[in-house]
Amino acid sequence: MPSALHGTTILAVRKNGRSAIGGDGQVTLGQTVVKHTARKIRRLHNGQVLAGFAGSTADALALFTKFDAKIEEYRGNLERAAVELSKDWRTDRVLRRLEAFLIVTDRESSFLLSGAGDVISPDDGVLAVGSGGPYALAAARALIGHTDLDAPGIVLEAMKIAARICVYTNDQILVESL
Repeated sequence: MPSALHGTTILAVRKNGRSAIGGDGQVTLGQTVVKHTARKIRRLHNGQVLAGFAGSTADALALFTKFDAKIEEYRGNLERAAVELSKDWRTDRVLRRLEAFLIVTDRESSFLLSGAGDVISPDDGVLAVGSGGPYALAAARALIGHTDLDAPGIVLEAMKIAARICVYTNDQILVESL
């Protein structure tokens, strides 16, 4: 999964009909931590879809707005909304300059979206992005295979592990679940 973006970790897990997404609260500007409690997770489509971002905050907020419009336009069809946003993101001159990644999930599917046109659905229901993404991803996969934790529990514990390893990830973790 992409991990060149510094200052955040976003993790999504789907397990046994539940879906959860978590993000840390750290925002960095260069080598400086400028915020500890940022909200990088949003509920969309009447709380039925979860979305998280990594990258430029202003760009991500613009993408949340665009994705929210797509999910409403396609009446909650997550895959169709993801594909349509990705097409717009790649072809629109203004959107193309946005530097962020989105992870979107509902109870049935999850996708990683990028400005390069990526719409990636994981084989195992686990997605992560950001500088701490590889650590959170590895921890989540281990927890799925070796614990009885539910999706929100896996997200929380994996994010705690990532926060102990990645200097760009803090322990101010927000988890939302469906």
